[in-house]
Amino acid sequence: MSKYLEKLGSSLRAEVLSHKFVYLLLGVILVLALFIRVYNTGKILGFYYDQGRDALEIWELLHKGDVFLIGPTTGIAGIFRGPYYYYLIAPLYLLGGGDPVLPANFLAFTTVIAIALIYYLGFKLKDRTTGLFAAAIASFSFYIMLASRWLSNPTPMLLLSMLLLWALFAVSEGKKYAWIAVSLLAGLSLFHFGSSGEFFYFPAIALFAVWQKKHFPNGKIIFYSIVAFGFTAAPLILFDFKNDHLLSRNIYSFIFEKESFKTSFMQVLSDRIDFYQSVFWGRLFPGTSRLITFSLLTVGVGFFLYLPDLLKNTKAKILMLMLLSPIVGLLFFQGNEGNIYDYYMTGYYLIFILLFAVILGHLWGSVAGKIVVFIFFYAFFTMNLPIVKAKITDNADGPNTILFRNQKQAIEWVYGDAKEEFNVDVYVPPVIPYAYDYLFTWYEGKPEYSGKVSDNRELLYTLYEEDPPHPERLEAWLARQKGIAEVEYAQKFGGITVERRKRVK
Repeated sequence: MSKYLEKLGSSLRAEVLSHKFVYLLLGVILVLALFIRVYNTGKILGFYYDQGRDALEIWELLHKGDVFLIGPTTGIAGIFRGPYYYYLIAPLYLLGGGDPVLPANFLAFTTVIAIALIYYLGFKLKDRTTGLFAAAIASFSFYIMLASRWLSNPTPMLLLSMLLLWALFAVSEGKKYAWIAVSLLAGLSLFHFGSSGEFFYFPAIALFAVWQKKHFPNGKIIFYSIVAFGFTAAPLILFDFKNDHLLSRNIYSFIFEKESFKTSFMQVLSDRIDFYQSVFWGRLFPGTSRLITFSLLTVGVGFFLYLPDLLKNTKAKILMLMLLSPIVGLLFFQGNEGNIYDYYMTGYYLIFILLFAVILGHLWGSVAGKIVVFIFFYAFFTMNLPIVKAKITDNADGPNTILFRNQKQAIEWVYGDAKEEFNVDVYVPPVIPYAYDYLFTWYEGKPEYSGKVSDNRELLYTLYEEDPPHPERLEAWLARQKGIAEVEYAQKFGGITVERRKRVK
């Protein structure tokens, strides 16, 4: 192992020293990518329903030792992910004393590793220029930046998708031991970190295995691959056995009884085309213009022009196979009450960007192509960089803003105002206030605050967020509060209102 690492380090040094400008540019890209992903997180972190729910589970793990076999919900009734996302970020919650900023920044850092990998894969696919194109797009795309800042289980998919491609490339080069990594990464993606889209890794991997049968693993590697996959599936299997096969029954019902997959896909074809355009082109441009349309059409034409060359490239065919699998598969997937969300495709964002960069790399080989590439990047940077800057420099002080800074201000005001035990009642859309349940739990352990949440106290604090889609729900909640306690003082923090009330006797 030490000889392998020494050889790897030597080859990396030689590569960097022989192409200093390329790696200087890559280093600048990676540093800037990290900066726009972690700057100002303490203010602009989105900490809502899912984040509060996950944080409460991790709090139970860290403070009560509650070990669990399931993780976040999939959004489909009765079907859960595995718990490894919780175990991944729990040490960061511990190190940060319960502050969600450190886990969020850690997840953001994993996406920067993914950008380093997309450079390497672009290099392997074509050349260093292609790798730089892919890294630049992945780094400064507004929506990729947002996905990288999301404190949620799909975020690691940006890294896992690149690692999976790396493993598939290795298998195609005859490195059969990489099948173990394929099994591990596919299992982690399906059971623990991914959403519906990552299910379609498996048809692609199955077709890849048939295609690459000459690199099919021997018995020993098959055994270790099964162990690796079993490691990812084990918590959910154990949970299923302990709970009267609840998961397997719900999965069966979802697939077969609710007809989540249908062959009559023509009725959803138009919707899916719009969805794919939003997901993939949206990762490049968060808006539209004639210049953008021209650059996208030109690169699209370039794809068909260079398709014969791509089909001669084994790694490019792997890339296209991985991307084609969900595009075809989601035409048949009509489950979850017909709802399909962008984040279902998190595990494909960088795969698409890598393929797009390969086309740019081919275009770069001609003078006319270089002009197209320059036009694309001009449009890309002028469209993305201003809103990236606006997002990361947001001071969270707008009249209707609800970000982590506003939430902390509201909680700190309550604890600063209360010098005794108090009740608290919270209204947030969509009704369950997991985020505030966690924040009150976290702040109650801070030594600088003497107040404590308790039951049946005369002092009551009400906290509510604006609910523009359903103002009638908030109005009904406030009307009910009038019969419980009278408002003594109110304070507003962005889109959050906090009221000190005294109970009606």
